[in-house]
Amino acid sequence: MYAVIETGGKQYRVEEGATITVERLPVAEGEQVTFDRVLFVGGDEAKVGTPVVEGAKVIGTVLEHTKDKKKIIFRYRRKQRYRVKRGHRQPITRVKIESIEA
Repeated sequence: MYAVIETGGKQYRVEEGATITVERLPVAEGEQVTFDRVLFVGGDEAKVGTPVVEGAKVIGTVLEHTKDKKKIIFRYRRKQRYRVKRGHRQPITRVKIESIEA
């Protein structure tokens, strides 16, 4: 069984036992987090939400809070001697999916 959830403005396809990386969540490490915005549940019989599946939820455990790899933002204008180099590391949370309830 798998599901499609929405968190942080993005959609993720999750299965039980999988580890996903999402935008930083305000939950402490080791605690459980519940995703209520389940858009689709697949398996023997598929359930499609309009926009969410009623009564469906995905439960996961927060493994760690960390930062993503650095992304380089480089602006350049030719013939103008204009160069700006910046880096950004997005804060992320790794979540292990425990169960899908539909």
